[in-house]
Amino acid sequence: MNTSRRSFLQKSAVLVAGSSFLSRQLLAAAKKGSITGIQLYSVRDEMKKDPLATLKALADMGYQYVEHANYVNRKFYGYSAIEFKKILNGHGMKMLSGHTVMGKDHWDATKKDFTDSWKYTVEDAATVGQQIVISPWLDESLRKTYDDMKRYMEVFNKSGELCKKSGMRFGYHNHNFEFTQSLNGQKVYDIILDSTDPSLVVQQLDMGNLYGTGADAYEIVKKHPGRFISLHVKDEIKSAKAENAHGEAYESTILGTGVANTRAITDLGKKSGGTMHFIIEQESYQGKSPLDCAKADLKVMKQWGY
Repeated sequence: MNTSRRSFLQKSAVLVAGSSFLSRQLLAAAKKGSITGIQLYSVRDEMKKDPLATLKALADMGYQYVEHANYVNRKFYGYSAIEFKKILNGHGMKMLSGHTVMGKDHWDATKKDFTDSWKYTVEDAATVGQQIVISPWLDESLRKTYDDMKRYMEVFNKSGELCKKSGMRFGYHNHNFEFTQSLNGQKVYDIILDSTDPSLVVQQLDMGNLYGTGADAYEIVKKHPGRFISLHVKDEIKSAKAENAHGEAYESTILGTGVANTRAITDLGKKSGGTMHFIIEQESYQGKSPLDCAKADLKVMKQWGY
């Protein structure tokens, strides 16, 4: 957290005590309620073609928790929040988190309030049973300067306050720019961590997205105990192409078969990262079917004790 020199000595003792207390709370909660799920982007084409059959297939594999990546016009994969929750319940499944980008159009700076669009997003997330409302992107226009970013981090905190009213928390999911872009000599990801209230804004660390940026997911989790309520558990291999669609030299693969030190990071998240949600995500398949990969990934996670 950035503090002036004048107030540093006065505040530091309180901050350390509060941070330590919060970390203990998060870690205790993680031990009680950790879950293993799948980000439905892993089977995005299947969900687009036949969401009902795809959810049944995942349930038959043993998945009990899913995370969405499709919320459009107040519908999840074409179904209202009430309808989608009923479908999930019919398969013995829950959706405790989901991805919806919170952007510039969701905050009215003149009114200092969220637009109806974001309020509906939070309302529908609560209806479907989410614990976390996760934004998986930070638009470039919101991070042009250090001051721009600091201002929008206050919107992050306010979104956390809004979610808290419905018994949820707001979260952020990284890609790779957070570790390659710096503002005022500080990495974007560090600005996010330093400028958000951990009791309101949780972090979903995608260990695969940052691979190849020079950042080390294991060291990040180690440095910030209790901050990573959710992990995107992902392994990486060198991309068969010179660059994949995201301009990176790596792509995801079946857990335990890549180079991303996935198990060690996952175990550290469980031990000291405060992780409650272990969300499998695989976006590339090396010639295998996405559903076959999802099945293999869950088998590996079970072998690892999750």
